[in-house]
Amino acid sequence: MQNNGSLKGKTLFITGASRGIGKAIALKAARDGANVVIAAKTSDPHPKLPGTIFTTAEEVEKAGGKALACIVDVRDENQVRAAVKAAVDKFGGIDILVNNASAISLTTTLETEMKRYDLMHNINGRGAFLVSKECLPYLLKSNHAHILNISPPLSMKSFWFSRHVAYTIAKYGMSMCVLGMAEEFKDQNIAINALWPQTTVHTAAVDMLYGSGQFARTADIMADAAYVILSQIPSTCPTGQFLIDEKVLRKSGVTDFTSYAVDPSKANLLHQGYFLEESNEYPTRSKL
Repeated sequence: MQNNGSLKGKTLFITGASRGIGKAIALKAARDGANVVIAAKTSDPHPKLPGTIFTTAEEVEKAGGKALACIVDVRDENQVRAAVKAAVDKFGGIDILVNNASAISLTTTLETEMKRYDLMHNINGRGAFLVSKECLPYLLKSNHAHILNISPPLSMKSFWFSRHVAYTIAKYGMSMCVLGMAEEFKDQNIAINALWPQTTVHTAAVDMLYGSGQFARTADIMADAAYVILSQIPSTCPTGQFLIDEKVLRKSGVTDFTSYAVDPSKANLLHQGYFLEESNEYPTRSKL
């Protein structure tokens, strides 16, 4: 998916952008000459996870964009407000918000400690709500306003709750923000949507959880799909949609997805993503 310059000069506020999907979206936008706010917690190198807000900012600048690195824990209202103010002071406004920051624990009810439950809910649902709330006054002034939550389609099938009810509720909180805010702001020229992967996406979190991403795709597929969505003019862009990366790209003319595979030789053996209705097999630790 080639860049077309549609995000040149636009300002993106991306949470959790120091690595993984958030970073991939940041670099994709940077190649258009976008302004990118790297809003994440990692300011110092992590012993197990690569990347910081500062190394990502350097890569954004090298890719052709302008960067602002902000230390942001999306649970902290003061840090979120300070980062939003810094973004507006530096770039003059905010055009696009990507709520990517997330916490995951695929544990059963009895295995889930309450501190882990609180962490997931405070980062996922509450974090997406808080950052959206703080960015909305500026998005409402933009002529290219988007909110994109990296969250799954909503399903009330008990299957998706039974294995990790705490995580599912927390992640669905992000999706419910899309559902409600899209309707609330449907007449105010803001496109609010969700994006989710068709297959497992290889990130540092996948490595930590499963030790391997050989049957996964790279985060570039999510970045390319996000780019297609965020390039659209909000007034003509559907809102309140739960979009899947592969389907977005197929509609845009992409037919060969081999290059997105971590291991191209396994491009036909990729594992289905969580929370998708067509998935009838739960991806276990041993299968990733």
